Amino acid sequence: MTPTRPAGRLSRRHLALALPSALLTAGCAAPYRGTGRPGEPIVLTVLSHYASGELKEALQGPVDEWNATHDRVRVATKAVEFTDLLTTFMVRQAAGQGADILQPYCLWNGQLVRAGVLRPAPAGHAEEIRRGYGAAAVGSASVAGRVYGYPTETQTYALYYNRRLLRQAGVDHPPGTWRELEETAYRTARRDGYGNTLVQGFGLSTYDDSTTVGQTLALLNAAGGRFVTADGRSTAIDSTAGRAVLDLQHRLVAKGASDPGVNVYKAFASGQVAMVISAGWWTANLKSLMGRAYRDVGVAPVPLPDADGRRATLSTGFMLGVNTASEHPGEAWEFLRWLNAEKVRGVTRMSALQASVGSLTGRADDMRTLLGTGGDPNLRPFLEALAYAVPEPNGPGAQQAKSLLRKNIEALWTGQQTVDEALRTTCRQVDQEVSRAW
Repeated sequence: MTPTRPAGRLSRRHLALALPSALLTAGCAAPYRGTGRPGEPIVLTVLSHYASGELKEALQGPVDEWNATHDRVRVATKAVEFTDLLTTFMVRQAAGQGADILQPYCLWNGQLVRAGVLRPAPAGHAEEIRRGYGAAAVGSASVAGRVYGYPTETQTYALYYNRRLLRQAGVDHPPGTWRELEETAYRTARRDGYGNTLVQGFGLSTYDDSTTVGQTLALLNAAGGRFVTADGRSTAIDSTAGRAVLDLQHRLVAKGASDPGVNVYKAFASGQVAMVISAGWWTANLKSLMGRAYRDVGVAPVPLPDADGRRATLSTGFMLGVNTASEHPGEAWEFLRWLNAEKVRGVTRMSALQASVGSLTGRADDMRTLLGTGGDPNLRPFLEALAYAVPEPNGPGAQQAKSLLRKNIEALWTGQQTVDEALRTTCRQVDQEVSRAW
């Protein structure tokens, strides 16, 4: 199950679903870890999904810098496909081959904590994390209020829109409310004489989690609703807000403004989708895919049910934490502090790394500094959303709960379920999953 972006080059990386499966190493080769005795350094291994392309290169830069300036503790990177990452964490742990430092998708944190894989952050590091990052990023890196790592990539959701398509439909500004969203979707949608979609007014797509669950939860949060309760032990989507979101999506599909069978990532880049809600990682990808046509792309906050509503959206992300099985946890945490908290030219190395590939961290001060030096203005709404985003629920059953939610949303979009049936089935299935005695 994917987190916040699609496969292949289309996803810039994202956190990419189509990375090489071979393990990649840098520095001293794992699993050799050294002893720390004079002349024989400790070797810390970092296991992530940064396996190829710009992400691999971006991470290798600070790792090489560390290794060039630290003799006693060296760092080696290892990477697998994102789709293999959670399984790799669990299997290697069971085999006694877990890496010292892990970079999980924060949705998995509850499961990894329950399985005894993640080590809680020491008090000093936990305080640094709470002080240096926004609430959504801290929440994603925490389980039951306890911090387990340094947030790395932090993604918030906003509304992408095509200025040209809106202008051609006589719309001069992006929608701010759901009523405006619907009106704009109907005005911009186009079909040919055979009923085939030429332009989706609003992009609903069954392509991956980001286009199904991600934007549904972004709209749900904007409406003041929640997927699960605060303790994570039962669903909360069968509410006024939850029904309103699914009703909105159902109308858009039924009236022809949305076509869930279309790959929205390709279609938006090709000028065949007027609006879609997605995460900030997509900006760099769109810029690369669209060339000069990228100037038509704008980004605005997720529309609210009413003009006087309180802003909210979804945030997802990754973090770097220390394995409970690491023989050198102190050294591992110090490397993470150096990478994620120590500032060079006003920003942390991790913030600079993420900005270099068109992404954000949860350090809003860093990102304001970096974007102020000529960054893409379309990233600013995602930066502003750090102040009001709601982290993705990450209890022990979160991954399975998300999979079940996606299945039922897609059943609604494709006419297999009504709104009532989708809500009822989701609640029954997800409640059974998250209420289990973990």
